[in-house]
Amino acid sequence: MGTPETSREPCPDRILDDIGGAFGMGAVGGSAFHFLKGVHNSPSGARLMGGTQAVRMNAPRVGGSFAVWGGLFSAFDCSMVYLRQKEDPWNSIIAGAATGGFLSMRQGLGASARSAVFGGVLLGLIEGAGIMLNKVLGDQQSMPIMIDEDPIPAMAGGGPGGFPMGQAQEGESGSWLGGWFGGEKKKKESTAASSKTEVLESFDAPPVPTFEYK
Repeated sequence: MGTPETSREPCPDRILDDIGGAFGMGAVGGSAFHFLKGVHNSPSGARLMGGTQAVRMNAPRVGGSFAVWGGLFSAFDCSMVYLRQKEDPWNSIIAGAATGGFLSMRQGLGASARSAVFGGVLLGLIEGAGIMLNKVLGDQQSMPIMIDEDPIPAMAGGGPGGFPMGQAQEGESGSWLGGWFGGEKKKKESTAASSKTEVLESFDAPPVPTFEYK
């Protein structure tokens, strides 16, 4: 299983990918929130019209804000990858802190520092949750499947020690099936060999004829 750092797009394309994804999230979430808010604040009889008007006025703004945040975050993340020459969660944490501080820079140094700390802590929690989730899923996939098989009892047609007939242990093959079938086979082979030897020994060669005149 790939980590969030290795499963993301490469760095130049990552910025555009994150901008589009952040804009989509902001637009969808902002549309739902402002539609409900417009329906709630509109007078009776014009709730649907008020909800749609609130969506048209506010959803693009929320989507644009999310897109700016996502673009800055990806830009800082790619900068950290280029500087540190490696992909790890620290890049995302530093990029989150830098993004929060950069967006609050116009409000003063104190507000920028607080936003930077908040962004770093938030990204640290997100990265930690992702690492824990990947670890749990990896442990579940790597766990071996334990199959509890009970030995076959001797009364159920098995041999001694829970082995079925025909699958006895090597040490017991001579005393069970080997003694019944293998022994008889060897006995037949030895009997045939001895009888053949007796026949050959009892066979006498015919007398050689001579042509001598007596």
